Amino acid sequence: MSLSVIIIIITVGISFMAFRDGGLMNKLIHNPYSVSHRKEYYRVLTCGFIHADYMHLLLNMYALYLFGGAVESYFEYLFGGNTHLYFMLLYLLGIIVSNIPDMIKYKNMAFYNSLGASGGVSSIVFASIILSPMTKLMMFPIPIPMPAYIFAVIYVAYSIYMDRRQGDNVNHMAHLWGGLWGVVFMMVVYPDAIKGFFNQILGSF
Repeated sequence: MSLSVIIIIITVGISFMAFRDGGLMNKLIHNPYSVSHRKEYYRVLTCGFIHADYMHLLLNMYALYLFGGAVESYFEYLFGGNTHLYFMLLYLLGIIVSNIPDMIKYKNMAFYNSLGASGGVSSIVFASIILSPMTKLMMFPIPIPMPAYIFAVIYVAYSIYMDRRQGDNVNHMAHLWGGLWGVVFMMVVYPDAIKGFFNQILGSF
């Protein structure tokens, strides 16, 4: 069983429990006020294992399933026996890093909450895009295959738009920060990734 599938099973299990138990949801959700004033630092990670609703959960886990296996395959080729370590660092730190901006921005707002695996999932998605920018992807509801690097641009723009709407507890900017972490992570652990990214794009013209 791949590490991606294991993470999906754990996340689905915890999310389902939180759907049924509001107390558990409140304990795990990212509340910057509680992090800052009550030192409940665990929330910046645990919020990545709960979701706003079934659709939110489905979209994140579907994306993780699609891209996670590809990244694991790339990492196995690049890092061999350290594949699982690198994958977990990418994913878990993606969740944490993506929550830091909100933790700082809303630290004095007791009623602000956010949740979801978006930061970790985006780190996986963008790591995959860096490694294979010409892979054809589709973004709902646009039924047109596009190169992964173009998908990334639209994905970022959509995240910024949804964040400005502020209509739910979903941390949409986590998509952007998680994606940025995925790019930075690849630059650190595999410096040739960025050169390969541009070479693949330029080679397609």
